Amino acid sequence: MFSLAMQAGKLHAKPHIPMLHETNVRTEFFERGQFGDLCGHLPAPLRPVVTFAYLTGWRIDSEVLPLEWRRVDFNARTVPLNAGTTKNGEARVFPMTTELYRLLKAQQQQADALKVRGVICPRVFTRDGAPIKDFRKAWESGCKAAACPGRIPHDLRRTAVRNLVRAGVPERVAMQLTGHKTRSVFERYNIVSEGDLTDAAARLSVFTGTILGTMEPDQVGTSSAIPS
Repeated sequence: MFSLAMQAGKLHAKPHIPMLHETNVRTEFFERGQFGDLCGHLPAPLRPVVTFAYLTGWRIDSEVLPLEWRRVDFNARTVPLNAGTTKNGEARVFPMTTELYRLLKAQQQQADALKVRGVICPRVFTRDGAPIKDFRKAWESGCKAAACPGRIPHDLRRTAVRNLVRAGVPERVAMQLTGHKTRSVFERYNIVSEGDLTDAAARLSVFTGTILGTMEPDQVGTSSAIPS
């Protein structure tokens, strides 16, 4: 309201209103084994949907489920989203990984089989030719059976961000692929797990072991003996 008043020329300044500290930020993601278990407990038409979201980090309701075949370019091996169809309004493109290419080719084979039966649907992900809408119950049942109850489909987006960073993709490039406009939100999705900390300790052990292994026994423990 204060900002609108300033834009209208009714105020020359506005008071500082600090944002409340958020304590309800979700930190859930799927480890590889957990995701595999989940797929095994989901109905067959939903497995490609969640796998696409797992690989790309795209939003399921607004970007994955509405995806149409005319947006899939097998020759260029890309899946583009036009400006205005994404949450931030910006266009973006996701180059097909090997897994993504295989997934979309399998979907194309299903679409071709439906055409033979006279069923034509422009969307990539369907349930026997019909658009997939709400699958909350199937998702909840699958998560419970996979021993990860309480997860939500948006956790796949956090998982994709985490996978991209751990694969060594530069953060700016990863943000472009997933459609994150601000680094603060991206960092919130780039979740550190206990396994990440253990891996960091293992890497540090190798690094320091290399240094300490070149030192004489009586030098170990003296900070001045460790090279900078």
